[in-house]
Formats: sequence, structure tokens, C-alpha cells
Amino acid sequence: MREPLRSASVLVYLKLLWPRWQRRRVHGRSMLPTLPDGATVLLDTAVYQRTAPQINDIVLAQHPFQQNNQMIKRITAVTENGRYFLQGDNPDSTESSDSRSFGAVRQDQILGKVTHIF
Repeated sequence: MREPLRSASVLVYLKLLWPRWQRRRVHGRSMLPTLPDGATVLLDTAVYQRTAPQINDIVLAQHPFQQNNQMIKRITAVTENGRYFLQGDNPDSTESSDSRSFGAVRQDQILGKVTHIF
């Protein structure tokens, strides 16, 4: 009787934990050389429920003015009012739509942290 209960517990645990992890594909050159176009990343979508985003975190964020546009950028600064300045790693600024053009974003617009690059 214990074995089916243990198996069921593991399945419930995995179902609860799995939604926090997402795979995403990088589109574009804004994060070169760190993330090439076509790279796959693993995101932790629950990490910022426990801790605040930090400078140098690579994050998935909601574009502040384009509802259907999510982007992967690096946090480069935190403003005095607690907003996050996001920037692409590509030194050619024409390759990145980031906080240099749309300003800092709120924490609730940061959807997850990149934890692994494939």
C-alpha cells in the first residue's frame, strides 16, 4: 500500500513544481555574445516570488508597451523607485529594444530568470 502512495506523492509534487520551469528559444541578436539567436534557455518563473531580481540576472520580461512581446534581457540597474533597467548584451545598441528606449520596468513585468543555457 505504501508504494502507490509514494508514487502518487511524487507525481503530485512534480505536477506542482514543473509549471515553474519553462523552456524558451532566443529570437534575435540583442543578447549576443551571451545568447546566440536560436539558443534555448531554461527559466525559473517562481524565483522572484522568494527574492528580488538582482543586477546581472538574465530575465524574461514583458515589454511595457507591447502586450504580446516578451523579451530576454539582462538587469543592468535598479532605480531608486525599485524599477529595473533591462539591456541587451550586444554592444551594437541597434540590435536591442530595451530600457534605453522604453525605460525601466516594474518587478511584476519580470516573468522569470534564465537559469540554464542550451
